[in-house]
Amino acid sequence: MTSAEPLVVTLLLGEEAQQRFDRLRAAHFPAERNHLAAHVTLFHALPGEHEDAVAADLAEAARRPPFDVAVTGLRLLGRGVAYTLDSPELTALRAGLAAAWDPWLTRQDRQRHAPHVTVQNKVEPAMARALHDRLAAGFTPERVPARGLGLWRYLGGPWAPVAEYLFG
Repeated sequence: MTSAEPLVVTLLLGEEAQQRFDRLRAAHFPAERNHLAAHVTLFHALPGEHEDAVAADLAEAARRPPFDVAVTGLRLLGRGVAYTLDSPELTALRAGLAAAWDPWLTRQDRQRHAPHVTVQNKVEPAMARALHDRLAAGFTPERVPARGLGLWRYLGGPWAPVAEYLFG
């Protein structure tokens, strides 16, 4: 079934990392604005009418071995905080999908991709700075598993899950 609502594509993280980021997001994201679990957005708004083609491309892209993503630090977003991620495999995977979907990409999805997990947003800058400094003081770089790709339908705030495409 295809729909006019935009599609969102995310990287799915291993369960332990996902739960940790979810706990941080639940603790620090304003509850009235927190409609989503923690996530790594790869594409923000693909046209819903191309859902079948997007799904086929994601299924094909997931036919690869799982890989790890480095959690490299924290980024102050001005009114929030995010964990920064790095992975050559993720960069290549996203670039291949972006090339396939080039005619459909929005301005936001054409920008340089800087993978991250937002754990706080839409707060006063001083509150964001305080959380950033607290989390940065105890930060240790790590590697977490990437387990697949998620496809979602954007519903004006919340997202509805469409499908998961697990690596391997």
